[in-house]
Formats: sequence, C-alpha cells, structure tokens
Amino acid sequence: MRVNFIVEDFLVFKYIGCSTVAKMIYRNLPGGDIQASWNSPRRDVDVAHFHTFGPLALLYRTYTKGVRLLTAHSTPHTNVGNIASSGLVNRLYPPIYRGFDHIITVSDPCDRDVRAMLPGIPTTMIPNGVDRAFFQRSEAKRRAFRAALGVDEDETVVLTVGQQTPRKGIYDFLDLAERVPDLIWVWVGGFPYGPLSQDYLRIRREKKKTHENVIFTGFIPDIMEAYSGADLFFMPSHAETFGLVILEALASGLPVLARGIPEFREIFGDTIAFFEGLDDAQDLVQSRERWRLSGEKARAATEPYDIRLIAKRHAELYRELSGP
Repeated sequence: MRVNFIVEDFLVFKYIGCSTVAKMIYRNLPGGDIQASWNSPRRDVDVAHFHTFGPLALLYRTYTKGVRLLTAHSTPHTNVGNIASSGLVNRLYPPIYRGFDHIITVSDPCDRDVRAMLPGIPTTMIPNGVDRAFFQRSEAKRRAFRAALGVDEDETVVLTVGQQTPRKGIYDFLDLAERVPDLIWVWVGGFPYGPLSQDYLRIRREKKKTHENVIFTGFIPDIMEAYSGADLFFMPSHAETFGLVILEALASGLPVLARGIPEFREIFGDTIAFFEGLDDAQDLVQSRERWRLSGEKARAATEPYDIRLIAKRHAELYRELSGP
C-alpha cells in the first residue's frame, strides 16, 4: 500500500506545528505493507494524506488517484487573532474541506467543529502524538540553554512556545512578565506568516518595551534545550485544536499552566493547571509549590500519546480507507 504525505513545509512553513506532527507520524509508521513517501508527485498511490491545503496541495489533490485524506490541524476559530484577514481565509474552509474524502480530527472539540462546519462529512479522531524518546529532560541541554541566555541556575524560567500572535496570548505573556519581574520569561517562536501575522507591527513595538526579564529567542534548532532549561511551561493561547506544545512540555517533565479554554480542559483534564484571568495567572505562577508537584506526574500522562501508538492508528486507518 502506497501512502503519500502532502505537506507544504518549505521556507518558514516548516516551523508550523502541522509540519512537525506530519514528520513524526511519517517517521514512525510501522513497516510491512505500507510504503510511505513525502511530497511525491506520483499519482498512483492508495492514500494521499494531506497535512496542509495550500496551492501545491490543492493542485495535487486534483490529479491523485488515491483516497484524499486530510488532517484538520486547524479550524476557522484558530485563525482569529492569528493571521490578518482571517474572515476571508475562514470562508475558504468549507469548500476546501469538502474536497477531501475523509478527515482526521485531532481532538473531540476539533471533531465537533469540523462536523458542525460540514455535517455528514466522514471523520476519524486520532490525537496528536509526541516522540517520548526525544522529549526527555536533559541536564546538559538545560545548562547550555541557560548559559546561552545568561540565566543563572537559581532563577526561575517560565517558557512559552508558539507563534507571536494575539491568538497565542502574547499580550498576556507580556503583561504577566511585567507584573512578575523576578521571573525570567522566555518565548520561543516567531512570525511564520511574517507581516501577514495578526498585529505584526504592534507586537514588534510592544516587544521593544520589555525589560531584561523577557527574552524572545525566535526559532531554535533544538527545542529540547528550551524545555530542559525551563521550570514552568505557560500556555496562554485563546484557541487551539489540540495544543501540541503542551504535550511536548509534559513529556519533558514540565508542569504546565494554561488558559482554561474548553479544548485544554477536555484534552488534558487535571494533568495541568488552568487560569482564567491575569490575576489568577499571576497568583498561580508565583505559587511555586502549587505547580511544582504537577511536574512529577507530567511525563507519565503522555504515555497514551506516544507517537508510535498514534502512527499505528494512522496505519490502521490507511488500510481501512484503501479497502481490500
């Protein structure tokens, strides 16, 4: 059985979460009857698994002979506050999604969003996975990360990983960093969409006003240095289909404090701590004993999301969709 992964991962798009997830699944597919390819132009495949739906992907969709399978890494509500002109982009979702034969949704909330947008569309829920062999805390990487940033070992580092956009909660991040100046606040990630990112110029201006306790690293080659170097993972995002970075942080043994949006509460339950407003977040982030213990059970909570198990579920779906 031939399975072709279609991922527009060129230029800055290789840093977006859907590309990361696709690569993990691709690398961990079980052997045997599955022959996987990456962005192959060949038509004669059994399943064409799309992880993006840009112009190149939509072109390939028109001539592939395989079952056209899309993973819904995003839904319309995740574009609000993320990219400029999100209303225009969101109007394209229904006709684009309708052009696929089957859709993988990455969480129950995501599945409900897709079904509400296109009633009757065939879906299968398979959550995102995490490479637990890679996402393991390293003391050597912790020292290297902190040394590169000029952070002492006795200082507390609060880490956020994501695009620098309002949807990801960057304004709350900046406000909390000002309220709690005795902690080091580190944001890993940049502007994958460049000037097309929501509030691009405003965010650049706001970043220039920050104090020395705020560090923006941009993209870093080894994300495990950041997870190892941090003491608390902070996720202030306003909307997600899943929250892959939370899974990565948990696998790395970090306690997590996240905004109490329905998606996070439903997916992660009592594994992580939640905040509602800034006062709540400030209280929690300053109460080290309240989140330190949650880090002790963080990694074990990721066992059901091991990428090998998730890749196996994908393989089973490929066989089901391709028929006998």
